[in-house]
Amino acid sequence: MSSLEKESPVNSVLKDQCVLALGCMTFGANEKDEDSLGAMQTAWDLGITHWDTALAYGSGHAESLCGKFLKGKWDQVFLATKGMPGKKPESIIKSLHKSLKILGTDTVDLFYMHWPRSDVDMRPHFELLERERKLGTIGAIGVSNFSLEQLKHVREAATIDAHQLCYNLYWRKAEADMIPYCEENNIAVISYSSIAQGILTGKFSHDPIFESNDSRSHTVFFQSDVWPYLSATTKKLKLIATAIDCPLHHIAIQWVIEQKVINSVIVGARNGSQVRDNVASLDRKIPVEIIKKVTEISNEAIKHLPDEENIFKYYP
Repeated sequence: MSSLEKESPVNSVLKDQCVLALGCMTFGANEKDEDSLGAMQTAWDLGITHWDTALAYGSGHAESLCGKFLKGKWDQVFLATKGMPGKKPESIIKSLHKSLKILGTDTVDLFYMHWPRSDVDMRPHFELLERERKLGTIGAIGVSNFSLEQLKHVREAATIDAHQLCYNLYWRKAEADMIPYCEENNIAVISYSSIAQGILTGKFSHDPIFESNDSRSHTVFFQSDVWPYLSATTKKLKLIATAIDCPLHHIAIQWVIEQKVINSVIVGARNGSQVRDNVASLDRKIPVEIIKKVTEISNEAIKHLPDEENIFKYYP
């Protein structure tokens, strides 16, 4: 598909959405249901209508909570969910229909393949997703955490409308080839971990301790040879934020938004207060010189990150 062909339905829809999307990864896993539902209510009240969830989040409980809240509101939300492939192509369809059942809806706006499998030809999976698109159970097809080679491969079997990938001041690998490719081929780019798993709030101590079920303890950011450098770099960024009386994560969110190739910025929240705070990042325009300063710091920081394809070091 060339850049002159018809615009992706995801691109056109996201133009009408709040640039921020509600990330639902923590819902049903580490949080109380009332906090998760409170986050949803606040997001709804503040006009965030792009919600991102997955069958894997809380083993389906995040989808259950989303379905409970969104009952009767489906025509007012852009909902994306994700499924994991098995060895057989039918596995992704089973995942899709399980999500639909849990959510309590007949269709979702965007369905992602959550992770690719390196031991299986993914094209038959996507051929079946195209069938589901024609049946109306999904509005658009996306991928998440795919390499450029994997993305090109599955585009032989399906039109890919969106790629959700990790992108923030500390993780910019997609700039090299993935983002230009998506831009050229009208594939919407949606960022996750937009504040680097919370690091860019500046809240972590020099020696953070995580619960055993918190995936952050296993990511590249907190590796013993990486975290001390990122911790020191975050302190530098906090000084810049303090100088203009602005929370660091507001600058971090605005920085991602300023990257014009990003269609939507997913930011997770554990409760309504965090949602409200994230939305407040849109209330002021960060000065160009500040964006330039943090970009310079980011340019140096990313040199210290390991040569991994994803922050989770996960290669199914």
